[in-house]
Amino acid sequence: MKKKILVTGGLGFIGSHTSLKLLENNYEIIVLDNLSNSEIEVRSRISQLAKKDFDFVEGDIRDRNLLNNLFKKNKIDCVIHFAGLKAAGESEKYPLDYYDNNVVGSLVLLQEMKLANIKSIIFSSSASVYGNSPTTKCKEETQLKPISVYGKTKLTIEDILKNLYKSEPEWKIINLRYFNPIGAHFTGIIGEDSRDTPTNLIPFITEVALGKKDQLLVFGDDYNTSDGTGKRDYIHIDDLARGHLFALEKLKQEINICADINLGTGKSHSVFEVIKAFERASGKKIPYKITGRREGDIDEICADPTFASNFINWEAKYDLDKMCSDVWKWKKMNPNGYR
Repeated sequence: MKKKILVTGGLGFIGSHTSLKLLENNYEIIVLDNLSNSEIEVRSRISQLAKKDFDFVEGDIRDRNLLNNLFKKNKIDCVIHFAGLKAAGESEKYPLDYYDNNVVGSLVLLQEMKLANIKSIIFSSSASVYGNSPTTKCKEETQLKPISVYGKTKLTIEDILKNLYKSEPEWKIINLRYFNPIGAHFTGIIGEDSRDTPTNLIPFITEVALGKKDQLLVFGDDYNTSDGTGKRDYIHIDDLARGHLFALEKLKQEINICADINLGTGKSHSVFEVIKAFERASGKKIPYKITGRREGDIDEICADPTFASNFINWEAKYDLDKMCSDVWKWKKMNPNGYR
């Protein structure tokens, strides 16, 4: 019998690629998305790539009645929970929005899951829970000291899930701590699209490459790194989506489980290295200007992916050049995103 998965935020960047991966691997899915930072057009594109349709519900995870009805009408085996606000800089300006959307939303979702006796969840966490870690290569047991409101909301939700598991050990929980997802589907049909002015590095670079912006703003060149710019562990979106599939397989094998898993490549790249890789992929020069640091940004962070390899048999396949070339294909085909 096919397993039915509820994917919250399933039309967003990571959610859409994971939804596609689930459909390709014979899962039934229901996508719940409030379309606050995604487009309905994504639904038809996922179906086009998967060659099958899926159920979609427009709504918010804070809507208790909606969740209650959804769980009554459908036998859900597991929830993959992406829905949430996700920009570290923005979270410092609008902390109440982040705590309401991310933490309160997750609480409502978990309460309704419990009422419906659905006790299996994969949570979309983040490497931001490590903060400005004293070690640049983070293991799952590395000290957790988030410095942004966004990171604090992710850690709060992880803590709630751990407390829940301690009180009810029949739950099956995996927290996936993503490093920096970039890339796009190799066809160029789905990719990253933000409604707001891009602040993340890759969307910003593509705007410059398309001639929509004159230059890239590099937020700080005085970090304690090899070239002064911040270094991050960038992971291809397809590798990340595949990580959810492997985590789901692990949940199916276990009677009860509560685990944290890093999803990253184990290599970090500076802003200047990413610029060079994108120039190679696009054949275009990317002019840039050094400006001040952003609040909440850190020097360098990188995953130690050993546990993911040992525990769920997952490792990243794709390098930075592949990530940049797939992004460029997506943006050339969709210069205005889904609009």
